Amino acid sequence: MCKRLTVVTSIFFFAWVAWQSFHAKGSAAQIAGESAEPTSPPAWFDSEPLITVGNWDSMPIFRRRVGGGTTWQEDDYRKEHSEETVRKLKELGVTLAIIHFYKGFGLEAEKEHEEDARKLASLLHKYGIRVGVYIGSTIAYETFLAEKPEAADWFVPDFQGRPVFYDDQTFRKRVYFMHPGYREYMKRVIRHAIEDLKVDDIDFDNTSMQAQAPIFQHPLAIEDFRNYLANKYPREVLEKRLGFSDVRYVLPPRWDKPLRTINDPLFQEWADFRCHQLNSYYAEMAQFIHSLNPNVVISTNPHSGISGRNTIWDQGVDYPGLLPYMDLVWTEEGDEAGVTPEGILVSKIRTYKMASSLGKRVLTYTAEIYPNGTLTSGKAGGKLQMAESMAYNRQCLGEVGDVLAGYSPAVDQRRYIKFFVDHFDQYRQVANVADVAVLHSHTSMAFNNDRPWQSTMLFEQVLIQEKIPFDIIFDHQLKDLSRYRVLALADQECLSDVQLESIRNFVHQGGGVVATEHSSLYTEWRLRRPDFGLEDLLKVKGPLWHGPSAPEDILTTGPVRNAVGRGRVVYLPEVKPAAEKPTMTAMTSEYWKLPANEEELTAAVKWAAGQRLSLEVKVPTTVTAELMQQNEKGKLVLHLLNYGVSRSPSIANIDVSVELIPGKKVRNVSFLSPDEETSALPFAEKNGRADFVVPRLQTYDLVVIQLE
Repeated sequence: MCKRLTVVTSIFFFAWVAWQSFHAKGSAAQIAGESAEPTSPPAWFDSEPLITVGNWDSMPIFRRRVGGGTTWQEDDYRKEHSEETVRKLKELGVTLAIIHFYKGFGLEAEKEHEEDARKLASLLHKYGIRVGVYIGSTIAYETFLAEKPEAADWFVPDFQGRPVFYDDQTFRKRVYFMHPGYREYMKRVIRHAIEDLKVDDIDFDNTSMQAQAPIFQHPLAIEDFRNYLANKYPREVLEKRLGFSDVRYVLPPRWDKPLRTINDPLFQEWADFRCHQLNSYYAEMAQFIHSLNPNVVISTNPHSGISGRNTIWDQGVDYPGLLPYMDLVWTEEGDEAGVTPEGILVSKIRTYKMASSLGKRVLTYTAEIYPNGTLTSGKAGGKLQMAESMAYNRQCLGEVGDVLAGYSPAVDQRRYIKFFVDHFDQYRQVANVADVAVLHSHTSMAFNNDRPWQSTMLFEQVLIQEKIPFDIIFDHQLKDLSRYRVLALADQECLSDVQLESIRNFVHQGGGVVATEHSSLYTEWRLRRPDFGLEDLLKVKGPLWHGPSAPEDILTTGPVRNAVGRGRVVYLPEVKPAAEKPTMTAMTSEYWKLPANEEELTAAVKWAAGQRLSLEVKVPTTVTAELMQQNEKGKLVLHLLNYGVSRSPSIANIDVSVELIPGKKVRNVSFLSPDEETSALPFAEKNGRADFVVPRLQTYDLVVIQLE
């Protein structure tokens, strides 16, 4: 049944499979029109710890115009530019300062502040601190048009009867970023930063807003959308897609209400087009930046990370398509590490894992430290935020405050910064040890705002709190699953025939699969199949079809386990939420409570893995663990984080069992922590595993297993 299609669909797929075999990624990133090579970070970026501060909103022209300031704000601005401030940043351990440069008022209007930035950049370089510069994407039109009147053509027209501004800052208009005039102007800004300020990082802001729906009502965007459709598909495939092939009169969708599923093919294509345009813009900027200086790092701010928000539909942000053209990705999702009064463990772990899976690093606020020492971020102070970044990020402690952070940082956080610097060798050139790959398929997550998000986030929550090592993967990574024991398909409903074949091959070669709800019931165009595409593996019949407007039924069958070839497959009819999310709302952290069938999900993963997991840690579910491998240095590195530290400030005698690299034995086990004295741990080896006891966990522990 799984390979049978209607006659019409079969004709389509004959042409389609050839297209898809080349564009197997299945996301907007791989469609026609993108030709730039992904970025490779400069050598310095891989060899240095990243500890950042920033001050991009302190420039007087912005503070005066936005209002709501203080009488001392310009005194602080001058203080930020002093040598004493820079010296204190160096003493704190800061390695990168992201400073003000271009806020969108125009190069002429901001000339005085750009000169301030140039002098500050020179001071920072004098003390061995690398320099990033802030580049915004909005236009402060009141001054900008005086410099460049033709920029009025870049502005986005009113949407739904309202002007398109930056939130409540009505002096900041938004533009169609693919307008040739805007792109050329931004290159002038970039050239100025690289050639005159000798910067080490270009930091683009507002990425999450650039490809939102209103932007694409610009007349040029409408023309670009029509060309995109005409160039993406052959005429016969376009006719299969839309019912016609002449797209000269197509208009971008407009809507004013939430959507549960996005079934309209034009809506789907429009979402992918928005992602494609954003990817293309940053591909062009990356190519230009590296033509000027290949040693410059690129960072952008897509804002939301993997936090339960449908960034493809809401923002035009497709992470596996966007991140190849940058080195650092910001998240401002919130989700400060801790445990809520309702017992929900909140973290940015998913965002860190997404970036690591794509070979990138994350910038976020780990401890906003102001001159009076006040912390504005973190339920357990900044320590837990820093620990989370040390454990799950890559060589990056995040942003530890503004440019004045060096004057009076909290003592315990200064200790965490020093620990990270002193033990940086344990954080370099590491790779996740992961037993499970959790798939975020493009179409499943982009075109259904409900169950795929709910089930995937909750499945990941189980893995996080049960300390089962996992990665987040995307469509293109289905090509090679050889490093994983289990593939998790948590209501990944939309999978292509090519993807189904990759999954079958994984199972027949000995891999395990845990699939839930409606995984494989739809094609990559979100067309309903008569049965599960993976029915031959699941051994379960799909639910009856009630039409496109009705939610799919949840099957009443219990867990079904099958041995298939050399592999194992489990089907679970539902990930049962303990706090069900309302329909058509984002799956944000208030709904991350461990699911009601947590034990069933854990047992399914373990069975699919053949009862072999790389890590076992006996500790409460408010503690998480991340296992890393340093191949070149022959080490396994285990991070332990106590998210419940505010309620349980110390946990004693934690039993740990780690699977060793085949052919290796343990030389020693070292216990490190910014909260404790360093010590050696006794260990036992048996059946290819190392067992030991961690004496105590306060906020964060690091265990290094040296192999030989």
